[in-house]
Amino acid sequence: MRFGKKGNLSPRYVGLYQILRCVCKLAYEPNLPNDLASVHPFFHVSLLNKCVGDPTSIIPLEGLGVKENFSYEEVPVEILDRQVKKLRKKEVASVKVLWRNQLVEGATWGAEADMMSHYPHLFPLVPTLA
Repeated sequence: MRFGKKGNLSPRYVGLYQILRCVCKLAYEPNLPNDLASVHPFFHVSLLNKCVGDPTSIIPLEGLGVKENFSYEEVPVEILDRQVKKLRKKEVASVKVLWRNQLVEGATWGAEADMMSHYPHLFPLVPTLA
C-alpha cells in the first residue's frame, strides 16, 4: 500500500503512532487510525523510526486560541532589533519580531515595511512638524 500516492511521490513514513504491543523481537503493532484499516496491523522494525520528542518545544494549548483545524494566529508582541542591509542601489530595513507564545530564540526577521503595514501598533509614532 502506498498511502494514496504512486511512485516517487509516495511518502516514506506516515504519521506518529503509539506502539500497542511487541508481537515478537522484530514485529510491532502500532495504534493505527480507522482510515488505515486496510493496512496490515504488524510492522517489521526496519519499517519503523523512533520518535524522540523535545520537551522544550511543547507549548500548552490552553492560552493559544487554537481553532477547530488545530491552527492559530501568531501575534507579534514587540520589535527586538532593527538592521539595514545595503544592497547595490538601495537599502532594505529589517526588524526582529518577538511573537506571542514564543521564546526570544523564536524571534524572526522580517521586512520593516511589511511589518509596519500589517502591525502598525508595534512602531512608535514619530511626531511630525506642522
